[in-house]
Amino acid sequence: MFSSKKKKNGEEEQPKPSLSNQYRIVTPTFQYNMDYKKVGKCIIINNKNFEDKTGMGTRNGTDKDAGDLAKSFKNLGFEVQIYNDRSRDDMEKLLKQAAEENHSDAACFACILLSHGEEGLIYGTDGPMAIKSLTALFRGDKCKSLIGKPKLFFIQACRGSEFDEGIQTDSGPANDRCLETDANPRYKIPVEADFLFAYSTVPGYYSWRNPGRGSWFVQSLCSVLNEHGKQLEIMQILTRVNYVVATNFESQSDDPRFSEKKQIPCVVSMLTKELYF
Repeated sequence: MFSSKKKKNGEEEQPKPSLSNQYRIVTPTFQYNMDYKKVGKCIIINNKNFEDKTGMGTRNGTDKDAGDLAKSFKNLGFEVQIYNDRSRDDMEKLLKQAAEENHSDAACFACILLSHGEEGLIYGTDGPMAIKSLTALFRGDKCKSLIGKPKLFFIQACRGSEFDEGIQTDSGPANDRCLETDANPRYKIPVEADFLFAYSTVPGYYSWRNPGRGSWFVQSLCSVLNEHGKQLEIMQILTRVNYVVATNFESQSDDPRFSEKKQIPCVVSMLTKELYF
């Protein structure tokens, strides 16, 4: 819609395009409220060394990941705590304790798991456990002070042993989205709402880590957060991370079975609003 008005001197003003054509309007109701005393707590569990019985090797490069993540999340205002080499029981106790704390003066919560893994499982130093047993501690019916607030989990771990061979391409397929709306006002929210899981790789696949430089996913996440963490919405941030990992990295090995492999991270979101730090 264009409207033209006469100025006092009789000249016609240039027509102005309506705002909806020109600007992306961000409605406050569709943004998480970040106006709290604290951004929130960020717990990093960094498992590098494993008991022999697990058959799992040392995760060289993970200390660099943990250090870089701590810097990036502190920069966003999080209160960061790093825990190294924790058993299954330790991990569960740590997160249970965090879930039982009062988060009333915090805008959100973040947890980062750096370890070996399989689909649905993360390794403590003494063996695997279900990721769900850790994340479920923060559900709306368990952790009341985080109801309606974003609960973010970043998981750097394998989800299987498949390799992504990659494919030569010029452009990717279009993605159609279907939007269903429900007009009924709701007075309850689902206990599984407001979670976001950012996995380093898709289900079934191996997750790459460089012993010197750190893992592809974490290093990409840190670089995007450092550059755009305070401007972009979380899904935009993680979409850029997907792009960086997908385009900038390829494995190199003398063993052809492990060479020239690719990786794509995977975001699973149950967030109900936009999240800007």
